[in-house]
Amino acid sequence: MDPRRSRPPLMDALGKLCADGKSSAEYLWQVPDDAGVRAQIVGILEQIAAESAKQGRKEMGRICAELLTAAKASPSPQQVDLLVDGFDRLSKLWQAAKSGLL
Repeated sequence: MDPRRSRPPLMDALGKLCADGKSSAEYLWQVPDDAGVRAQIVGILEQIAAESAKQGRKEMGRICAELLTAAKASPSPQQVDLLVDGFDRLSKLWQAAKSGLL
């Protein structure tokens, strides 16, 4: 194995929240009106916003604010797509910061 190859960063609390949020959002493709999962996503977004603010990551907070609006909107394929894409963006920002790119 080439030691210069980039490895995924070790999962910290923020990374785990991003991963949990993404898997919950992906679940909504099957059950879009699951109120329990929607409430869970709102909680995850609030935790990500708080944790990212502690770390000085303003962009993540802005994305969380957008996603909170989507999570509270009425269920639709577009809304689920916004959530999945948003958690994907959060995950990429987290990975970039952990790898030293940001």
